Amino acid sequence: MTNPAKLSANAAASKRAAVLSRIERACQAAGRDPAGVTLLAVGKRHPAAALATLYAQGQRHFGENYVQEARGKQAELPDDVVWHMIGPLQSNKSREVAEHFDWLHTLDSAKLARRLSQQRPPERGPLNVCIQVNLDDEASKSGVDAEGAHALAALVRELPGLRLRGLMAIPAPSQEPALQYERCAAVAALQAALAADCDTLSLGMSADLEAAIRAGSTLVRVGTGLFGPRPDSAGAA
Repeated sequence: MTNPAKLSANAAASKRAAVLSRIERACQAAGRDPAGVTLLAVGKRHPAAALATLYAQGQRHFGENYVQEARGKQAELPDDVVWHMIGPLQSNKSREVAEHFDWLHTLDSAKLARRLSQQRPPERGPLNVCIQVNLDDEASKSGVDAEGAHALAALVRELPGLRLRGLMAIPAPSQEPALQYERCAAVAALQAALAADCDTLSLGMSADLEAAIRAGSTLVRVGTGLFGPRPDSAGAA
């Protein structure tokens, strides 16, 4: 009789291996070391058990879009998981992120930066943050423009509870590799202009990770490619 748990583990291992292979090939094509690109598994709306299966395959970096959903998963996964908040963050949820996450990828205001710095427990060390930029000026997405990124970066460097790591972006979708690269390269150019202390470019998802890596991404956010389609019935907060 087939063991469903083993089947699930094998499927997870296969999907993760396929994504890592894509990253490796993209790095080779760009003349980059694959070790310089982190795979962030996006668990949005997937149960903790699915994350635990990937954890057993060696995955340690997990990204979540909703604070309440993430907090439930944190209680079920081992303590050495590195937790990334990658969804828009409301001020009333900032304390939970400051206290229970390792990274925030969606910093987009001075007010939020100050709150997070004040709320970060000193014993945890500074919260790693990426400033979210919206260079395509899409109304449906959060983020600051290039000028706003420079201003916010200057503020973050002065806040003791935060550590500026770089930029995050969700470029406008395209099926054209050349256009994907053009949009990713614009974000990478802004990252390079910020300062040498920025070491993280959170850029690229399942559909455009090759273009993002070619442009210089150091962290790709993959959900469907690792977990499959998102369950419709899962809640969020």
